[in-house]
Amino acid sequence: MDLALLRTFVTVHRAGSFTRAAALLGLSQPAVTSQIRTLERQVGRPLFLRQARGVTPTTIGDELAHKAAPHLDALVEIAESGLEEDSSLRTLHLAGPPEFTAERALPALTELTGEDGQGFALRASFGTADEVLEGLAAGHHDLAISTVRPRGALLTATALCDEEHVLVAAPHRAEQIGAGSLCRTGPAALERVPVVEVHESLPFVARYWASVFGSRPVCPGTVIVPDLRAVLACATAGAGLAVLPRYLVAGALERGEVVALHEPAVPPLRTYFLAVRTGTLAMPHIARAHEWLERAAADWC
Repeated sequence: MDLALLRTFVTVHRAGSFTRAAALLGLSQPAVTSQIRTLERQVGRPLFLRQARGVTPTTIGDELAHKAAPHLDALVEIAESGLEEDSSLRTLHLAGPPEFTAERALPALTELTGEDGQGFALRASFGTADEVLEGLAAGHHDLAISTVRPRGALLTATALCDEEHVLVAAPHRAEQIGAGSLCRTGPAALERVPVVEVHESLPFVARYWASVFGSRPVCPGTVIVPDLRAVLACATAGAGLAVLPRYLVAGALERGEVVALHEPAVPPLRTYFLAVRTGTLAMPHIARAHEWLERAAADWC
């Protein structure tokens, strides 16, 4: 069986689309289609069901992908690392949300880079949960940190840690709201307070309101910045209230730069998952990084 055909097949399987696979492979869509048809003739069974939006693997297609993908990944690893006998350094490609990856994962993993000649080079990229999981499935990353658990057998995920969310504002904003008013009147006390968020949909604030108050926020976002560290900076400057991960805001709380407006009995939590392509934990550098992050996460919860 031609390895080039298998590589195209695995890419289509991971991408879920001939068009996306063609872009990843640098081929035309007709070329990808032709290669898949050739492989299907060799196998004697259809490997994909064509749909309006992309393709879905058949049972035979899933079985072939799960058998072939780990071996193809290993061959790519060999090709990328080179064949020099004295070369033990591998490159680990990590993807995840910018704040958590920068504040938690990268400081932990840098302890392994170059350690005793058995470490690895590290490359990181940031993105949304959908972006990092899609990149992982397409083979662009080795490890992905996501707030969404991937579905299907192609990716394997482990719960890494839970993130507690805190409702905060600058001290003078808290004084304007008034001590105890939130306990007395509930979220109505915050209706006129500006909101700082990462997106117009207010994902953090809306999740907090739904979990703690059982309602939806009524105030639109006043400042929208696509980075939680920038949200914290704006909230500290007095731009408005914000809902932030406790790990990110802990220092500002200790210094009195912001205050917690509410301390619910059960704070909202969000789970992070550490995902890999199924079978790739057989690669030592990926397995080592995976284990190291799991150990580090025990102190993050």
